Amino acid sequence: MPRRPYILKVRKIQMSKVLVAGGGAAGMFAAICASGSGNEVHLFEKNDKLGKKLFITGKGRCNITNVCDIEELLRSVMTNPKFMYSSFFGFTNQDAIDFFESLGVKTKTERGNRVFPVSDHSSDVIRALRKEMERLNVKIHLNAEIQDVEVEREAFSHLILRDGTKISGDSLIIATGGFSYQATGSTGDGYRFAEKMGHHITELYPSLVPMEIGEAFAGELQGLSLRNVEAAVWIGKKEVYRDFGEMLFTHYGVSGPLILSAASMLGTRLRGEECKLIIDLKPALSYEQLDQRILREFGNNQNKQFRNAIKSLFPAKLIPIMVRLSKIGPDKPVNLITKEERLGFVQLIKKFTMTIIGLRGFNEAIITKGGVDIKEINPKTMESKLVSGVYFAGEVMDVDALTGGFNLQIAWSTAYAAGKSVGMGNTESPI
Repeated sequence: MPRRPYILKVRKIQMSKVLVAGGGAAGMFAAICASGSGNEVHLFEKNDKLGKKLFITGKGRCNITNVCDIEELLRSVMTNPKFMYSSFFGFTNQDAIDFFESLGVKTKTERGNRVFPVSDHSSDVIRALRKEMERLNVKIHLNAEIQDVEVEREAFSHLILRDGTKISGDSLIIATGGFSYQATGSTGDGYRFAEKMGHHITELYPSLVPMEIGEAFAGELQGLSLRNVEAAVWIGKKEVYRDFGEMLFTHYGVSGPLILSAASMLGTRLRGEECKLIIDLKPALSYEQLDQRILREFGNNQNKQFRNAIKSLFPAKLIPIMVRLSKIGPDKPVNLITKEERLGFVQLIKKFTMTIIGLRGFNEAIITKGGVDIKEINPKTMESKLVSGVYFAGEVMDVDALTGGFNLQIAWSTAYAAGKSVGMGNTESPI
């Protein structure tokens, strides 16, 4: 059966003037949802174009969402998953897909249930959002940097632009993003606005970010991509992460989808305790199966030197590193390698270990860990519990998730809750 067009749920309410701070994913969708309820909506973006960060997400392809079930969606939220329960059910990942399909953005699902536009162009997503805002008469203000937000009698009053212009409104949705990719305009303005209103901002860290590795061989492997490996992160004697996927060596350490997700488990834990990244280079084989595989390789290459007998096991760039770390002489004939040496080599392959000495900064982070304390936000409406008429959406809040479309789903779901709630007061239902 053909999929029905997605229609935003509209509840008739008294029209109010809604201001949206931020023209990213959460801001644009919040403006659409707010205007769909009949409000006069104004969106303010400091840049000269909308969606600058959205444009580069998913390497420019825009990983719109993840088509997993809601339970897995919640498990993929690393910070405050319970806070997301109501908004994820209020606007699901399937709702997000249906919405974009209704705007003409055809989607496809790839490995790991990741959803992308069929075109592989994030610009199509941004264009669709802008056209929908224009259709709904959202007033879009570009090059309009908000300098300050004013509150009177514990309620939103007006905002002040950089040029001194005062804009009054009934409600304000703060969707200014975090600190990540600051070149796109994510400079923490929302944190400053919220803190001035009395909100607590939790400690901020770069998240979904590459790791810096202590061992020099990581730099020697720069540019090498490994697929279908398993990574585990150990802090002291405790394993805090394990997953399967793809990674990339860089001049400073490691990156890639598997590593970015692993990094989300760190943060303050890097302070003091020893952190290890352990890679299983052959996760499809048990220790015994791998030992048998190596015995076969040695049997087929009995007169060859060790470094030449293992060429079928690894990418060429990795072979000299594996030989060096094995402590088996590179020129040693394989028929002279002892059982102890061979089993040690098996151990090296199954536990290729590196020391994590740090994470890269905010300019290389996909998202920010930390933000406005969710204890001060109504999880059903995204309205501030401290200031009436102020709402939050997206990365500005202390909510973050693994890579794979989960963070954009947080943006869509929280923006929907905020956009459908403005003008309704502190109601129990955003719909």
